[in-house]
Amino acid sequence: MPKISGNEIRPGTMIEYDGGLWMAVKTQKVKPGKGGAYNQVELKHVTQGTKLNQRFRSDETVEEIYLEKKDFQFLFESGGMLTFMDMATYDQIELSKDFVGDQAAFLQEGMKTLVQLYEGKPIGIALPQQVTLTVTEADPVLKGGTAAPSYKGAVLENGMKIQVPPFIEAGEKIVVSTEDGSYVRRAE
Repeated sequence: MPKISGNEIRPGTMIEYDGGLWMAVKTQKVKPGKGGAYNQVELKHVTQGTKLNQRFRSDETVEEIYLEKKDFQFLFESGGMLTFMDMATYDQIELSKDFVGDQAAFLQEGMKTLVQLYEGKPIGIALPQQVTLTVTEADPVLKGGTAAPSYKGAVLENGMKIQVPPFIEAGEKIVVSTEDGSYVRRAE
């Protein structure tokens, strides 16, 4: 692994520090009136989520880590476990639903995802920014009362409840953001 000096750490840099894998969240160069300059770095542990503030002098070195990113295809869910297939080698891996988090609701069979690996172990997953889902239920439109744009409640095929414009009806396909679960547009 390449070594970098403490003053080269920038936000987004992955480093191995104190036996763990950390990502730099914030950095600030400090030049005190007395003593040597240093880089004040806020680190976040990649797997545990804990944070740490650490000072790195320019003469200190740390190992910079590069994550392997691979394309995987979502196959199916079974008993709280999600099965993905490596699109290059056809190897399958299982990840818990908790590992994927709230975004697991957007997974569809055959969906292509990007899995971040460190030493062959998955540490992160990225879904497409938008998915197309079918509206299974839509509230009726309330007539009058406002000239401002209004939204109504709807239930999607994955059981998620979101707000949609009044012209969306049950049975229509819509595009939804996987970041926050918000309505984007009607699907073509």
